[in-house]
Amino acid sequence: MSLNSLIITTLKPLGVPVDFQTYSGNESTYITFFEYNQRGALHAEDEEKRTAHSIQVDICSTGDYTNLAKQVKDKLISIGFIRIMETEFYEPDIKLYQKVLRFNYVQ
Repeated sequence: MSLNSLIITTLKPLGVPVDFQTYSGNESTYITFFEYNQRGALHAEDEEKRTAHSIQVDICSTGDYTNLAKQVKDKLISIGFIRIMETEFYEPDIKLYQKVLRFNYVQ
């Protein structure tokens, strides 16, 4: 299973749209994600044995996303993702709250 499929399959039960990079639907709450870095995590005998992925998950909503953010963290951590940071902000021009979660994942 690809990493993108793993993320979508893991977050789909939360009941909000989950898309890679962009969302073009009409829901007021949705999740997008992308990989912003990939690097070798373990090398042996001149070969990369494990790959580390840095993933950003964005929760976008016109309302309170607090419970959804906790569920996203819980789901991804349960399958081996490690949370490395999070922040939040409001985009006044489009009236949208955004929660940014970053994780590392090693395959």
